[in-house]
Amino acid sequence: MTGQEAGVTLGRDALAVRWTSAESSVLPYLWLRDNCDCSDCRVEQTSEKRFMIKDVAVDLAPAAVEFDGDLLIVTWPDGHQSRFAGSDICRASSASRSHWSPWDADFEPPRIDYQRFLDDDQQAAVIIADFLRYGAIILESAPTEPATLESLAPRLGPVRELLFARIHDVAVDPAGYNVAHTAFELPPHNDFASYSWPPSVQALHMLVNEATGGASVIVDGWSVLQQLREDHPAMFDSLCSMPVPFREFDDDNETYAVAPLVRCDTDGNIVALRFSNQLMQRIDPTRPGVADFYRAYHELFRRLTADSAKATFRMHAGDILIVACHRVLHGRMGFDANGARHLQDAYFELDNVSNHLEVLSRRGAHVR
Repeated sequence: MTGQEAGVTLGRDALAVRWTSAESSVLPYLWLRDNCDCSDCRVEQTSEKRFMIKDVAVDLAPAAVEFDGDLLIVTWPDGHQSRFAGSDICRASSASRSHWSPWDADFEPPRIDYQRFLDDDQQAAVIIADFLRYGAIILESAPTEPATLESLAPRLGPVRELLFARIHDVAVDPAGYNVAHTAFELPPHNDFASYSWPPSVQALHMLVNEATGGASVIVDGWSVLQQLREDHPAMFDSLCSMPVPFREFDDDNETYAVAPLVRCDTDGNIVALRFSNQLMQRIDPTRPGVADFYRAYHELFRRLTADSAKATFRMHAGDILIVACHRVLHGRMGFDANGARHLQDAYFELDNVSNHLEVLSRRGAHVR
């Protein structure tokens, strides 16, 4: 070995490595073989993997291991060599998911001019980063023409088509299929909880707002859940485990899904809240844990609708509110139906928004 601080210990299934940086890693042999980046194991043109793990023995072990400075060189029994830079391994080990920031008590969504959002890559990158951080932004001074939301596709990705309409009209309508088509208050919720995979981004475009009342409301659902988890971990666990049915329908469509209100990733991070008072259906009352779930649901509902959780503002004609709707709930206060109020909404996917930020950074746009 050449690096003075580098060292390696061979175990039964893995290498224990001390890098020249003094950081350490435990690297399973099959992981090392599967992650070889040489041209025999990867398609150079695309960087996609060619190597298939089934082609080696499950008890594979190196024939030899050596260091060249910070470079770990593993020679396998068939003579193949795999090379790994300590800096790459350590960077990958410390990489984390993009961070979200909880809202302050006086949170207001960051704002940007609609046309600037479309035309200025640098400003678009900044506001998209804000969107990924806070889950809500507002585009101002957009045209008040129907279907303007189609123009957001170059920044947000393609519109996700759902049943009922590609772009939904929200106005008082005696024939409307849900409560959004009335003048009643809408408690905080996310749309299409009745889908097995609800849309993860929603854009709400105000075309006309001459009605008295009807202030828009948004809530940082993840912040509320985080606090609930700290205060009542058993309640949080119940919200993660109890399957809840949701249904939305009209004469021509039927959507139905059963899932817990809260979903976490394998590390326990909150990744989705499914919450819709109007679409939630009856849970089987004989199912074990229903009483505990309802106590947790009651507490969650109370917190999500508390004035202290709400960011409230009036949307004017030409405003487009965009929310990351697996995190941020939206709603509105009741309004006087004698005044004109017409909003359109459409849906997108967060993966596509995140992708566009990456594309912008490759073009040289920088985020503060």
